Amino acid sequence: MAEISDPPAFVPATGPMEGIETSAPPEPVAKTEDAEKPAAPSEPNATETLYIQNLNEKIKISVMKQTLTNLFANYGEVLDVVAHRNIRMRGQAFVSFKSADIAKKAQKEANRFPLYTKPMQISFARTPSDAFVKAFNPDKYDQHHQERLERKRKGRIDNPLKRKARAKKLAAALEGGVAAPGPKRPAVQMPDEYLPPNKILFLQNLPESVEKDQLTSLFSQFPNLYEVRLIPSKKDIAFVEYLDEGSATVAKDALHNYKLDGENKIKVRPSLRIYSSILC
Repeated sequence: MAEISDPPAFVPATGPMEGIETSAPPEPVAKTEDAEKPAAPSEPNATETLYIQNLNEKIKISVMKQTLTNLFANYGEVLDVVAHRNIRMRGQAFVSFKSADIAKKAQKEANRFPLYTKPMQISFARTPSDAFVKAFNPDKYDQHHQERLERKRKGRIDNPLKRKARAKKLAAALEGGVAAPGPKRPAVQMPDEYLPPNKILFLQNLPESVEKDQLTSLFSQFPNLYEVRLIPSKKDIAFVEYLDEGSATVAKDALHNYKLDGENKIKVRPSLRIYSSILC
């Protein structure tokens, strides 16, 4: 997998975004006296939301969303990123910005950018995102949301992919057989350079004989160590927490791939939320 040079700093999304339709033209954003309100798109087909295709389907959805957030935060405030696992949305995503001008610059510069070895195909969404309407045109949000759900419902009724899947399932049932499951896609881990800093480090590939005192002694070489936590049911992993992200980063850089037992290299990465929840 090709690496992406100069990875952008992680900028978390500001709130959940429901979804975006691409089949109808956007409603014009009403003007108000609010100075913070973005200007209307200067081009008929330029909205504040980008529609991205040709994404690498082997990458986990959570990893892809975070990577897109990191990448497009270079151009301006990202309201949110939408991507789903279903067949209809596979390999696609929507990135919503605070203004159409930001989206235009991002589309121009990032189109065909090779993300996880596949060049992105970037165009403008046909309708504003739910997040954009809710943030900057709240009076129209309910109407916008209901219209989007109705278009989505109609699309499901006449979805050619679902018709094909139903026909395949029916044929298998008539023949008395069961459709074979598709091949399991391998899990793709997010590169370390795209992980946001965390004061909690996640340790992997530990020797099963490792003791808490041994890890404490190793990681206490670096200032501001707070606690070392072992997982009784998983002896090959552990968590090391520092008082701040900077201290944790120094320890990670120094001890990643360290041979704790003289043979196997331990893996030290910033903890993701899913890992941190084990500690609670």
